Order: sequence, then C-alpha cells, then structure tokens
Amino acid sequence: MKLVVQVRLLPTPVQAAALEATLHACNEAATWASGVAFDKDVKRNFALREHTYGELKTRWGLGAQAAQHVIKKTCDAYAALKANLSSGNLGRPGSRRYRKATGKPIAFRSQSAQPYDDRMLSWRIDQRKVSIWTVAGRVKDVAFTASPQQLATLALYRRGESDLVCRDGMWFLLATCEVPEAAQNTDPVDFLGVDLGIVNIATTSDGEIMAGRQLNRIRRRERTLRTKLQKKNTPSAKRRLKKRRRKEARRARDINHKIAKHVVAEAERTGRGIALEDLRGIRERVRLRKPQRATHSSWAFAQLGSFIAYKARREGVPVVYVDPAYTSRTCAECGHIDKANRVSQAWFACRSCGFVDHADRNGSRNIRARAWELWRRGAQSTAPASPVAATGGAGRKRHVTASDARCASPVASAAGS
Repeated sequence: MKLVVQVRLLPTPVQAAALEATLHACNEAATWASGVAFDKDVKRNFALREHTYGELKTRWGLGAQAAQHVIKKTCDAYAALKANLSSGNLGRPGSRRYRKATGKPIAFRSQSAQPYDDRMLSWRIDQRKVSIWTVAGRVKDVAFTASPQQLATLALYRRGESDLVCRDGMWFLLATCEVPEAAQNTDPVDFLGVDLGIVNIATTSDGEIMAGRQLNRIRRRERTLRTKLQKKNTPSAKRRLKKRRRKEARRARDINHKIAKHVVAEAERTGRGIALEDLRGIRERVRLRKPQRATHSSWAFAQLGSFIAYKARREGVPVVYVDPAYTSRTCAECGHIDKANRVSQAWFACRSCGFVDHADRNGSRNIRARAWELWRRGAQSTAPASPVAATGGAGRKRHVTASDARCASPVASAAGS
C-alpha cells in the first residue's frame, strides 16, 4: 500500500529563495499551460505536450523533467475537475457554480505543490540531506528533519515521486512509500462495531466511549476567536488569524489518528474485523438549524473512517461498511425499532423489552451485528483501496494536484501512521 512520509526541509535563506522561485515559475507555467489546454480543448498529457513542452523550457527555464511534470499536473487538474462535474460536486449543468467552474481555465496558486522524480531529487537519508533541482540550478545539501520511524520507512520503502510543498513559510517534502500490507484475516472471530458521532467521536461495541467534548469545546472557542479577530480586521488581528490557521484541523487530525490506531490495535489483538457505518451523503440528507450547522460541518467522520480503513489494511484487519439506517432506533437485544426508543442523545430505552443502555453503545452493537451477518453471507472486506496516506502530516495522492487549483475540490487523503 502507498504511504506518504512528510519530512520538513531546513533550507538556508539562499536555498529557500531558490525553492520559492522554482515553485513560482512552475505554477506560472502550469497556469499558462492550463490556458492553452482550455483554449485548444487539449487536456490529455501527450497531446498537450505537443503545444507546450518547447515553450515551457525556453520561456520559463524549466528542465525537461520539470516541464513534463507541469504538463501532467495540468492534465490531472482537469481530470479531477471533470470527475467533480460528473459526480455533481459543482452543481447541475447550467447552474451558476457549474458555469463558473467550466467557464475559465484552471489557475494554480503561486505556492502549489510541485512533483519531483528521482532525476530531479536525490536523497541522502543517512545524512538527512537532499539534492534538489531548482530554476537556479541544482541545490545540494538541503537539510531535512524526520523521526527515526520516518527515516526507516524512507530508507526501506520510498518509491516514485515526492512533492515539494511550502506551507506557512515552512518547506516540506512528501515522499511516496510502497509499504507491504499484512495478509488479511479472512476468518475473523467477530466484528468490533464502531459508532461515529459528534458528542462521542467513536463508541465501540465493547462499550468503550471516546468522547469529543474537549474537541468540540476547542472548536467553539476557536470559532468565537476567529469571529472576533475578523471583525477587528486590524494588522495585528490578521497576524493572529494567520498564526492560528490550521491549528484546529491539526488537533482534530491528531485525535482521529489516536482513535483509529487504538480501534485497529484492539481489533487485531482480538482477531476481529471492524464494522463501520457508510455515512456518505449524510450532510445532504440532514437539515439543521443555524446554530448546529457549524458543528455538524466540522464533524470529521470521513477522515476518521479513512484513517481506520488504511490502518486496518496495513495490519490485515477486515473492514465492513453497513447501512446506518435505524441503527440508533433499533434495540440491540430484541430488534424492536421505534423512534421513541431514543430517549435522549445519551440514552436508549427499548419500548418493547425494556432494555436500557448508552445510546451510542447500543448503536455500535447494531453495527457489529449487521457486519457479522453480511460477513456470514459471504461479504468481503469493503475497506476502500487506500488513498495515499501520510506519516507526519497531511499528504496528497500522487499526480493529482487539483487541490492546488481553482474550481477543483481537494483530493481526499489520509494523514499520519
């Protein structure tokens, strides 16, 4: 399976200037190539290369490999845009959002990620240094820092491309690694049901509750602070906003990693599979009042689910997704379904047999039972093929840089190990 190891570069001021100039040149060139692709309606790699390759080398001073990566990045952005349009993520054909997405070429930010292959980037892992191509020539002995685990993964499994990323003035390399998977357990003794929620981030069928109250309090505090700073709109307020950006997302990602790691370890230790709800489309199905919308929109259930899926694949633990319908209203003891069974957010009381339990634990037991029934009828692990997961920070899928482009939605990715 593919993992992405994120390492932080520690360039000198001269080296950082060369890296910054390289990113700017590559993304200006990608924006120009995007305009050519849009005007000529040529959005395939080899066809677009005929129109742009020569000028990318002469006009922007790109090397042969850098020019090809710029062309491929442009084509991948249009492929991602096409997929978003066909799936309806950008509205219906003819809508204002749809016309806005298709009415002009994709433009790349000046600091969008740029892919590198082994001809443009060489690693000296034992010395923690890299040699990297720039528009100012080859820059050697660029130091980087990483944990011992990341260094070992790089040394053993690094394959393919790496992305150069600049984020908040810091430089990173996202290196793709091909990590072998464990053989999947094809005969689990049972399933560990996991109910995902907002108040309680995850509740297992064993009765373990991983509460989200602390995270929700932090999110409310950060949201209130952002509102105050945005209203002030002073230079110091803007500096504080910039400093605090992504802080909430990093904390939520760290919590989700810890929960996913714990769930997978428990399932592996006991020889069980993992049962999750298929929550795709839940935001479209649920209508909420205004005070609840921000909390519901910040619920990172998809991220936690993807973390569990790729960690489970790495350890050989089967994962089965079940229909979430009525899991919160069904009695885990007698199977009676009634809206009135859900007494409150926290408690479940069956109107038929009188069974009382924590509502999320009751739901997780129903999820476990549905997964076990599916498995006994011949279902296989439905954990998706792992997106490129990342260790040490946020990663991205190879070649797809639509998250760097306007009018294209971010590519889903997993982070951490």
